Amino acid sequence: MMVRLWLVLVSLPADAHVMSMSSGDLTVEGARGHYELRMPLYEVAHIKNPESSIFENIHFSSGLREARLMAKNCTTDAAGATYLCTADYQFASPPGYVDVACTYASITVPNHVHLLRASMSGKLDQAVFDLSFTRSTLRFRPPTPLETAVTEIGAGLIRAWAGIVQLVFLAALVLAARSGKELLALAAMFVGGQIASVLIMPHSGWQPAPRFVEAAAALTVAYLAVEILLLPQAGARWLIAAVLGAFHGLYFHLFVQSTNYHPGFVLAGAALAEAMAIAVLWLVFSRISRIARALRPVQVSACGLLAFGMIWFFLRLRS
Repeated sequence: MMVRLWLVLVSLPADAHVMSMSSGDLTVEGARGHYELRMPLYEVAHIKNPESSIFENIHFSSGLREARLMAKNCTTDAAGATYLCTADYQFASPPGYVDVACTYASITVPNHVHLLRASMSGKLDQAVFDLSFTRSTLRFRPPTPLETAVTEIGAGLIRAWAGIVQLVFLAALVLAARSGKELLALAAMFVGGQIASVLIMPHSGWQPAPRFVEAAAALTVAYLAVEILLLPQAGARWLIAAVLGAFHGLYFHLFVQSTNYHPGFVLAGAALAEAMAIAVLWLVFSRISRIARALRPVQVSACGLLAFGMIWFFLRLRS
């Protein structure tokens, strides 16, 4: 069982991305709509026949009548490492709202996020789509405070569970904890590091590239695995958790910056999701440790995390 876990961890980095995001703009004028998409080239590599598949996985409608795709065009911006698409749509009549269905996560990677900004008659709206939320309605009116809170807390919760990479971060924390009390301290410092990163980065004047975020996070996971294996009695592990949280917080910084969501709501949702995941992982690892103590599950899992972190680091350097 533990050998299988090790093999799974080693095989994951090839397809794992912490950052997987595209953005689009929809402009509605009368009964016509103009859509522009920007997607990183490394995401397009996952898509078969991208020019066709992209427009098969996004649809606009109003009044139960789908807008008709009139024209489309896609080009590659090699200098910006971006795939650019534009499209023109015809609605049956000038819409008062626009229903959007977007399933880009089904053709790229499961944790892909698409941020759609829209404008109509000077009014703005936006929506975020991922594997869990594939439909939204653009009403071009300011959301209520409750709608804002629910949407943004939910976005933070989903981002924390967006993919296997996020769970690996949390698994590393659970493995590093030598007691329930220490786990609480590590989890608190991890969340604290995320909060500090999101609050400080806008004032730093530095914009981290997604590839840097992934590579640095990979090294942090690998380092924590080395400490578990070679320094099992090392102190100040809470400091490592804080650093790990700071790097993980860079992802939330980029997400908040892209969406203009409130950092407090996003981080509250993320902290809730991470607390639940840590509790579940702690219960699972505790049971495995009792049942398979002779197989040294902590050490075997740490070896898997080390291999994961190093492979992931070198793959991101080359991507």
